[in-house]
Amino acid sequence: MTTDGARDRVVVVGTGLAGLRAAERLRELGFTGEIIMIGEERRRPYHRPALSKQLLTGKLQADDLAFATYSELDCGWRPGTRVLQLDPKNRVLMLPGREELTYDGLIIASGVQPRHLPGVPRHDPRIHVLRTVEDAEAIKANLAKTKGRVVVIGTGFTGCELASSLREMKREVTLIGRGSTLLGGVLGEELGMMMNELHLANGVDLELGAKPVSWHATPEHIALALADGRLLTASCVVLAVGSVPNTEWLAAADIDTVDGVLCEATCHVAGIDDVVAAGDVARWPNLRFTETARRCEHWLNAIEMGRAAAENLMAGRDFARPFVPIPRFWSEQHGKRVQGAGIPALAETSFYASGDRSPRSKPTVAYFRDGVQIAVVCVDQPRAMLILTEKLTAQLPVPAIAGAAPQPRLRPRAANW
Repeated sequence: MTTDGARDRVVVVGTGLAGLRAAERLRELGFTGEIIMIGEERRRPYHRPALSKQLLTGKLQADDLAFATYSELDCGWRPGTRVLQLDPKNRVLMLPGREELTYDGLIIASGVQPRHLPGVPRHDPRIHVLRTVEDAEAIKANLAKTKGRVVVIGTGFTGCELASSLREMKREVTLIGRGSTLLGGVLGEELGMMMNELHLANGVDLELGAKPVSWHATPEHIALALADGRLLTASCVVLAVGSVPNTEWLAAADIDTVDGVLCEATCHVAGIDDVVAAGDVARWPNLRFTETARRCEHWLNAIEMGRAAAENLMAGRDFARPFVPIPRFWSEQHGKRVQGAGIPALAETSFYASGDRSPRSKPTVAYFRDGVQIAVVCVDQPRAMLILTEKLTAQLPVPAIAGAAPQPRLRPRAANW
C-alpha cells in the first residue's frame, strides 16, 4: 500500500536513539499514518553517552540532554509504559491493564539494561549502575556526600569513561576488570595496553585480572574481597559489566532472543514480515564482514540501524536491502579521543601503523582477518580517521545481494479498523 494510507499504524517499542531515528525516517519516507512510541522511561529520548561525562561532572544538566528531532514526527507518545507481550500472528502488543494495541508494522528498539553481578548487595544505596538519567543523578548525589574512593567494576567504554570523569572530579578511582587490558575485548591487546598506561598516568588505580568474590557493607564503606584475598574499600561502587538485551516481553512470541533479537540481514526479525529491530537489542549478520549475527552497541549504529529498519519495514521483506554499515565509534578519556571504524573484535592480528603505546602518543592501529583489513582505530587524529575510514569502506564493499530501493508497501491489518 502507499504512504498516504493514514489509517496505518506503526508502533515503535523503545524511545531511545534507534527508536527516535526510525520514527523520523518513516516521516521522511512520506508515511502519514499513525506512529506510536512506547518506552519504559518517562523522559523523551536523550543523549545517553553524556551520562558518564557531562552530566556526571556537572557540565550539563538532565534537561540539556534531550534530542532534537529532524522532522515533524506527529507521534503518539506512551512514556512510562512497559510492553508485556507480543503476539506477532495477530499483530497485537499486550500492555498493562489488559490493553491490547494492534499494529501494521512494528519496530523493536527496546535497547538493553545493565548486567548485574551475582552476590552484589544491590539494595545498598552506595552501589550503582549507569543507564538512565536517574542512575547518573543517584551517583552524583552519592559523590556529593562522600569523599572516599570510587570503585568501578568493568573495563569497557562505560567503565573507562566513568573513571576518566571521576579523575576529572579529583576523586580516587579503582578500575576492576577480569582481562589484562582496558577495552581489550573491543580494541585488542595492542591498544588496550596503551589505555592501561593512559589511565595509570592519570591516577587511576587498576586491578586487572581481578574478580570480586564477596561484599561487606558497613556504615562507613563498602568492602570488596578479591579472589586473591585482598580487600578494597569504597564509598561508592559503580557496576559497568556490560548489558542484557530487553527481550523479556518477547518470550511468548516464538522469536530467537539469545543475546538480542535475531534479525535477518535486512533488520527484519527472523521469520516475520512486518517486524523489524534496531539498535542495541538487535542481533543481525553484517554481510560486509560475516554471516554470523551479532549485536553492535555503538551510538552511530543506533542511528543508522534505526533509519535502515524503518526503510526496510516500508519496503517490505521482498524488496528490503541488507543493512551493511561500517561500524564507527569513539570515546573520550583523559583528554584523548579514541575513534574507530570496522569491527576490531573480529581481528586475528593487529599492529601499530603509527605511534606506540605511550600515553602521549597518537597512534593508529590496523586490524586484519584472513589478510584483509577489517578495522582501524586512531587516537587524537580526527582528520586521519576520516581518510582511513573512507579507505576501509572501499576495501570492504557492499555485498552484491543488496535488494531494490525501498518502496512503501506496509501491509494493512486484516482486522477491522
